[in-house]
Amino acid sequence: MKNSAPASLVPVGTRVPPRWRKEVERVLITEQQIARRIHAMSRDIERDFRGRETVVVSLLNGTVMFLADLIRHLSLPLRLDFIGVSSYGAGTESGELVFTKELRLDMRGRDVLLVDDILDTGRTLSRVIPKLRALKPRRIKMVVLLDKPERRVEKVEADYVGFTIPNVFVVGYGLDYAEKYRNLPFVGVLKPEIYQR
Repeated sequence: MKNSAPASLVPVGTRVPPRWRKEVERVLITEQQIARRIHAMSRDIERDFRGRETVVVSLLNGTVMFLADLIRHLSLPLRLDFIGVSSYGAGTESGELVFTKELRLDMRGRDVLLVDDILDTGRTLSRVIPKLRALKPRRIKMVVLLDKPERRVEKVEADYVGFTIPNVFVVGYGLDYAEKYRNLPFVGVLKPEIYQR
């Protein structure tokens, strides 16, 4: 069952911190909204997984902040592994997908929770999911912080969604542009002049 919340609930008056105003157009999702939503999603995940040992598989690098906050709320017995996928392309368009880190844990017969920061075109996850299925897990459930359905080109849907967002270029809370902005505590909209240079 897909659980999501709209991202249009940013309080009026939420301003971009002065340090980022030249590059970030607006705050899309505040730090507080992220924290509340992750807490709610963790309860849904725990209810669905019913205390079974779970292998959490996280995509590097954008998931690091989301993953850390999510697993702190999970009381499931879990094991953690990472898979590295990189898209070599120019600017904001994704190019060829290359696996940069392989999984090392045994997934056979286990419940797997796949964690990603954003689901947009679906190309990355459409490559990762078959790779996981080949390892014969009992089942795979997917959780994403952000879902951008307007950009979807592959038939991929997440089981748990933090926020459904419009087709804007977002950074912060692990999301980057040219490896910058990951450390912003909120999700913000990057000014077009930054990524259209």
